[in-house]
Amino acid sequence: KIMNGDYQDILFEIADYVCTITINRPKSLNSFTGDTIAELEDAVLRTYDDQSVGVVVLTGAGERSFSAGGDVNWEADGGLEDTEWRLGRYIVDCPKPVIARVPGYAIGGGNHLAYVCDFTIAAEHARFGQTGPRVGSPASGFPVSHSANILGHKRAREMWMLTRQYSAQQMLEWGLVNAVVPMDQLDDEVAKWCQELLALSPSCLKVLKASFRIHMEPIMGDRMADIVDRVVPGYHQSGEQQEGAAAFLEKRPPDFSRWR
Repeated sequence: KIMNGDYQDILFEIADYVCTITINRPKSLNSFTGDTIAELEDAVLRTYDDQSVGVVVLTGAGERSFSAGGDVNWEADGGLEDTEWRLGRYIVDCPKPVIARVPGYAIGGGNHLAYVCDFTIAAEHARFGQTGPRVGSPASGFPVSHSANILGHKRAREMWMLTRQYSAQQMLEWGLVNAVVPMDQLDDEVAKWCQELLALSPSCLKVLKASFRIHMEPIMGDRMADIVDRVVPGYHQSGEQQEGAAAFLEKRPPDFSRWR
């Protein structure tokens, strides 16, 4: 068993050819800041050439949340403006299969992480959904586009533009989730999928991942920040994002009327 204690926001463990990367901020529903994202990116990149890793499992600590997305306090302080979201690309480009183990809420960026992994295995009580337009968080580019590859455009637009939440069972029916099990069976189910993958040719799995990657090429070009600047110049200075974050923190409906 190999463990690493250098990270502050995540746990990193390798055992029996399975690398488990855990977002370890349970008090904030495993929401992330720029530091968390940087640690996750580093951890995923470390698995690329590590011969002791055959499968990567991405999860969140505790039984309440996989990840609730960006920490709203961090976003309210301008964190989104200074952070480029590369983590999804690193998961797509990882030559090893990546499984999302979802023990609860997968919301916002957490939902994106759940569906960008190769496989998604969820506890029965897990909830999925996006929050961007509700909290003024302008997700763009690959994280948004790729959802249409999984769900189809109608379902993807519903998820992203209406900010509804969905049960694990509904996401299983839509195709975002591969398996749904009771919480007390989640680890066994994930382990079963890991063992099944580890019994297969790692080179063939690598070729398959690269092949699935080909159809993503048209949507992988633009940086998220570039799209925001092109479509809504000066967005982060307009106050619109700050209104969304403040409304969330104050537990009131946002008032976006002056930006219509």
